[in-house]
Amino acid sequence: MTIERFHIHVADEILDDLKYRLDHIRWPEQVDNDGWERGTELSYLKSLVSYWKDHYDWRAKESELNRFSQYCCHIDGIDVHFVHERGKGSNPLPIILTHGWPDSYLRYEKIIPLLTDPASYDGNPEDSFDVIVPSLPGFGFSSRPKHSGVNNFRVSEMWAKLMTQHLGYSKFAAAGGDIGSGVTRYLAANHPELLFGIHLTDIGIIRDLMTATDQAKLSEEELRYKKNASAWIAEEGGYMSLQSTRPQTLAYGLSDSPVGLASWIIEKFRAWSDCNGNLEQKFSEDELITHMMIYWVTNTAMSAANIYYENSHSLPPLGYIEVPTGIALFPADILLPPREWAVRNLNVTRWTTLPRGGHFTALEEPELLAQDIRAFYKPLRGKINH
Repeated sequence: MTIERFHIHVADEILDDLKYRLDHIRWPEQVDNDGWERGTELSYLKSLVSYWKDHYDWRAKESELNRFSQYCCHIDGIDVHFVHERGKGSNPLPIILTHGWPDSYLRYEKIIPLLTDPASYDGNPEDSFDVIVPSLPGFGFSSRPKHSGVNNFRVSEMWAKLMTQHLGYSKFAAAGGDIGSGVTRYLAANHPELLFGIHLTDIGIIRDLMTATDQAKLSEEELRYKKNASAWIAEEGGYMSLQSTRPQTLAYGLSDSPVGLASWIIEKFRAWSDCNGNLEQKFSEDELITHMMIYWVTNTAMSAANIYYENSHSLPPLGYIEVPTGIALFPADILLPPREWAVRNLNVTRWTTLPRGGHFTALEEPELLAQDIRAFYKPLRGKINH
């Protein structure tokens, strides 16, 4: 049950190698006046890479990230990296936050202080949380799985062990989006006794609606979701098809070329966020590059993509979720779930549509998300036994 302190320090050789690669790029061509229609736009990526080469300071960011209390422990054969920041209220509620792809544990960088120390942000100290943010297996500073089958369900079992056996919490809260939504729902389905409730910002692709053949049994909202989701997968789902079927083929380009990795990631940040096609409306260049750096310096592009393969090949069915569930939807997110389906399959006690924001919720609108998480858990806190 040993937990060790974790300190980020990337070897100089890795940074020197990255500099060499960024100095020796072979750029592709692009059809004139094509913009982003066929993928990542050439002039934008050249500008971002120029900033990466000449202005981005990893060592400064590394020092900034090390301000968090970070740890590592061994669970089911994997070294799990996680942030563990204690709340500053009188009785903080422990909460585990799970990220997705193509982001990292840094999805929650901005929201951590809002949850641990709400009094410093015009909130109530009684609404504070102990915040635990792990890196998914094969993402960033968590080690890569050596065997197949590490899917959302397996990760949820690891999180249950992390929170109870390693950190000593008898009961806790959980929240997540993207892959984190799936992990959180499996945690709730299989360990309801451990949870005060769960908070989700999406439900992902609802497969049973997508494959439903008797349309007469579907509501108008569910039919609309089925139609919209089918169109979205046809237009936007190429990344998912490839990562779910041939992640190894993709991995060579992402692991060998920092520009290839940047292109693969950046297009999703643009398409899935509430930025109206202008990334700078929501993210700084430093923010975007730091997410790329987390993948690059750890060489985890392949192992991160591989969770799509595992989820499409080895994921068990998910039953009804009994624990109280809060759902906060951001209007520019992808594939917003039908409320009727959610109510039939989860014990939804709070349903909120927020005024702005997209898929990268805690990065885009940390204050809105923190407020909704605090409001959802306020009546559920009860007696917290650490």
